[in-house]
Amino acid sequence: MKLIEPTMEYAQQIMAYRKEFLERGDSMDGTGALRRMDNPQYWIQHSKRCKDPSAVPQGLVPATQYLFVREEDEKIVGMIQIRHYFNPYLEKFGGHIGYSVVPSERRKGYATQMLKMVLPKCRELGLDKVLITCDYGNEGSKRTILKNGGIYESTVYEPDEKVDVERYWIHLTDE
Repeated sequence: MKLIEPTMEYAQQIMAYRKEFLERGDSMDGTGALRRMDNPQYWIQHSKRCKDPSAVPQGLVPATQYLFVREEDEKIVGMIQIRHYFNPYLEKFGGHIGYSVVPSERRKGYATQMLKMVLPKCRELGLDKVLITCDYGNEGSKRTILKNGGIYESTVYEPDEKVDVERYWIHLTDE
């Protein structure tokens, strides 16, 4: 498995990933603006802009986008995004990291592995701990966070989505 930043080499797969989520009406966490962008080139360019603090669109924070690719067949099985710091929404509801695994590849341990692989990249950004959130009742995501050292802090109500959100912290210590 490997984490890579998006490139046009994966354009068709990026769109297939998007399509599978849209067809299922599923949440596309950790994909930035992919839900509303039907052109992979625009999404890749947008992802690159979001990484650059001087170019990030207004209202957003710098973020690094990764594809989680299975090396045997070069298939994208997940996506994960690191937000470099918080805006008020992320501080309360969204956290530093968002991620998703394509529905057809779930329950294979990919989310746990993907999160584990991205934590050193968070340390490289200077973070000493990261906030990760999941909707109350999302047992798969909760287990992923806990397996990576997540410590439960609190549950908050997110009024726009009308959901309870569980907040977990992972402390990033040198191994």
